[in-house]
Amino acid sequence: MYFPDIKALLCSLVLLIDSNHAFMVAAPTSFNKKTTSVPHSSLNVALVPPVDLSTVESGEEFDKVVQKTYGRYPLTIKYGKGCKLYDIEDKEYLDFVSGIATCALGHANEELSEAISNQMKTLHHVSNLYYIPEQAALAKWLCDNSVADKAFFCNSGAEANEGAIKLARKHASNRGITDPIIITAVNSFHGRTLAAISATGQPKYHKGFSYGGDMVQGFEYIPYNDIDALKKKVEEINTNPPELEEAGRKRGVAAIMLESLQGEGGIVPGDKEFFAEARSLCDSSGALLMLDEVQAGMGRTGKLWGYENLDIVPDVFTSAKALGGGVPIGAMLAKGEAASVFGPGDHASTYGGNPLACASALTVAKYMVDNDILTNVNERGAQLKDGLESLAEKYPSILGEVRGWGLLRGVVVHADAGCTAGELVGDAMKEGLLLVPAGTSVVRFVPPLIVTEEEITKALELFELGVKKRLG
Repeated sequence: MYFPDIKALLCSLVLLIDSNHAFMVAAPTSFNKKTTSVPHSSLNVALVPPVDLSTVESGEEFDKVVQKTYGRYPLTIKYGKGCKLYDIEDKEYLDFVSGIATCALGHANEELSEAISNQMKTLHHVSNLYYIPEQAALAKWLCDNSVADKAFFCNSGAEANEGAIKLARKHASNRGITDPIIITAVNSFHGRTLAAISATGQPKYHKGFSYGGDMVQGFEYIPYNDIDALKKKVEEINTNPPELEEAGRKRGVAAIMLESLQGEGGIVPGDKEFFAEARSLCDSSGALLMLDEVQAGMGRTGKLWGYENLDIVPDVFTSAKALGGGVPIGAMLAKGEAASVFGPGDHASTYGGNPLACASALTVAKYMVDNDILTNVNERGAQLKDGLESLAEKYPSILGEVRGWGLLRGVVVHADAGCTAGELVGDAMKEGLLLVPAGTSVVRFVPPLIVTEEEITKALELFELGVKKRLG
């Protein structure tokens, strides 16, 4: 490693000491070219102020300073209201992405804005070392409206699922299992953190993140909605190999972790029979049935929780996205024995369940109750389904099956359509409609839960304009 001449360096330093013995170090005038750059903050006395937003509106300026973890469309959003967004040129877009199923109340909702503002004026954050009334009120509402007995709060869906994974392992350890396995589904998606992406049954997300070819150990995958494959996998895992037996170890199923409806996997709803079998297998083996409700939960399917469409009761389920209406918050909820697995120090989150995030989620909850949002989701969801099916019949060379529940809908783009789902999304954007792909072959429609009949009609019209242009 190369070190600059120490004498030259010392000679170039100016030490300023005030009466309180604080000091600042001025930058050397120059370094040898081989010297590693010194961080900006260590070279300057004064901090650089933030730039005006108008100077970084372009994608080019954005990409200079932000890591490229998203394939972004060439669009910069400036503001929104209700189900509409506006770009920097004031062009209007009908938003059927809603932050990917997150902005349940749309944009600039008055009640949510007021609640956030009021909470900021009193107390926005305090450590979980103390009792937080807003957190207790939110936990009570979630438990009163679900099968859960207790909640743990965090900041995102990935964190909620990480919490569920840790809970499942601790629960298995309490049962004497040293080698716990969590069964998940092929084409699932559970988040971007290392354990959550390991739980995700899509190898494309694992590429580049393994150790010796392996992701985080302890996950096995089966095809979604395949009862026979699930039964076979549970039996296989619960049969302890001789080598583990000899070593005093025990392998077993810690949990079956599933989405009630696969979102990123192509808008594929769960089958009641499959989930009933999953529940039965967990009951007979002592494992936990855990449902990822991050996208399907908080009313998007027409019921508050996706599992309600499947007539089963999970031991654990997770929530995020729409829970805070766009303010970051996640929750991992558990019932019965599972609700008491964690003790002090087993899991934690600095920001989880702070007053600001919980005030936002409580406002979403109250708005959903006061405005009968679930009825709107069911009515508008049926309208969207019928409209998409009509378009699929009208353009059979491009569009196929329409899938989903409530306002979580997808339409298949045929493999020989001459375009991908992503390209159709781009076509719709040009017409003023924002959509999002679910994989390469499904166009996803996830508008705010407050969407109106007129807005559904308009969205279908705009989508059709994009599809028609593909036919020439």
